[in-house]
Amino acid sequence: MQRARFVAALTGAGVSAESGLATFRDAQTGLWARFDPREIATPSAFARNPKLVWDWYAWRRERVGTVQPNAGHRALAELEARVPEFLLVTQNVDGLHQRAGSHSVVELHGNITRVKCSREGSIVERCVKCGAFLRPDVVWFEELLPADALSAAEDAARHCDLLLVAGTSAEVYPAAGLPMLAQERGATVVEINPNATALSSRADYVLRGPSGKILPALLDSVSDPRRES
Repeated sequence: MQRARFVAALTGAGVSAESGLATFRDAQTGLWARFDPREIATPSAFARNPKLVWDWYAWRRERVGTVQPNAGHRALAELEARVPEFLLVTQNVDGLHQRAGSHSVVELHGNITRVKCSREGSIVERCVKCGAFLRPDVVWFEELLPADALSAAEDAARHCDLLLVAGTSAEVYPAAGLPMLAQERGATVVEINPNATALSSRADYVLRGPSGKILPALLDSVSDPRRES
């Protein structure tokens, strides 16, 4: 980390889970336990019953508002300020990285705090152009990732010296392919996760533990140029 000129990070639901935010599937308890994710997170589900989908996402959005960024989020925000080039690629839709102070963020799956036109895809508060329903600005099952976000993530994987992979099962593609792309281009891939994942056997280093503890410890190895100047 001390020598890296370009550090990239890929984060998943486990990072936000340490703030007390349930993962997508874990959130389906209580009132929502009887619903399959594909019944409430697809374009076809929204077309059939937009109120059901909106109620689900309104509940999740409310939950996001009750939690705060944790030490892992803050460490990544601080790391951005300490290395020459940095990009954070996240599969999370909660905006906690930005709230922690991260600026160079690519959101592969969108952001639950935003809405967009369900027909045109434009980010708006209400669609005055076509009259279509608004929907959460998140990627649903049956949908492709935003092309610009995926392109930026793949470009970072190709050019980074070090890729930190934190809190993700490394099973959902195309995000799961980023570590392999980085390794093919000569980058060091470090997995940070309390549990074994699909990436564990292929990562250059595996650090077992929660990102809220591991990432701050790693940050200590990178000098702060603001203090040296």
